[in-house]
Amino acid sequence: MILMTYTIKEVADKVGLSIYTLRFYDKEGLLPFVVRNQAGYREFTDGDLNLIHTICCLKNTGMKISEIRSYIEDVMAGPATIEHRKQILSAHRLKVVAEQQKIAENLEEIDYKLNIYSAPDANEQVKQELQYAVADKVNNHLENPYGAIDG
Repeated sequence: MILMTYTIKEVADKVGLSIYTLRFYDKEGLLPFVVRNQAGYREFTDGDLNLIHTICCLKNTGMKISEIRSYIEDVMAGPATIEHRKQILSAHRLKVVAEQQKIAENLEEIDYKLNIYSAPDANEQVKQELQYAVADKVNNHLENPYGAIDG
C-alpha cells in the first residue's frame, strides 16, 4: 500500500474548493483530523479527503457550519456517537428532501412556461395571459402596469 499525503493546494484542486475555503473550514473547526508536519504545513491524507467530501456534501445541501462542526466532532469521538450522527443526518435529510420537492415544483413551472413559449400558438397564448392579467387589474380598480397587449 502506497501512503500519500497532499498539500493544501493539491487538496483544493482535488475537491474543487479554494485554499481560502479550506483554511476557513479549518479555522471553523471542521478539519480537526488534518495534522501539520514539522514545518507547520497541513498534510492531508486520503481519509481526510473522504471527510472533506462529506463536509462538502453537507455544506452543498445547506447544512450550517455549526451543524457540520457538531457532526465532525461526533466523527472524531468515534463509534459511541453513531446514534447522534444518525439524528443529525436524518434531520438534515428531511430538509434536503423538502428542498428537492420545492425545486421540483419550481421546475414544473419553468417547464410549463417553456412549453407555452415553444407552442405554435405562443403569441396567442401569451396575449391571453396578458389580457387576463390586465383585466384582473381593471376589475380590481388598479392601474395597468403592463405594456401594450397587441404585438
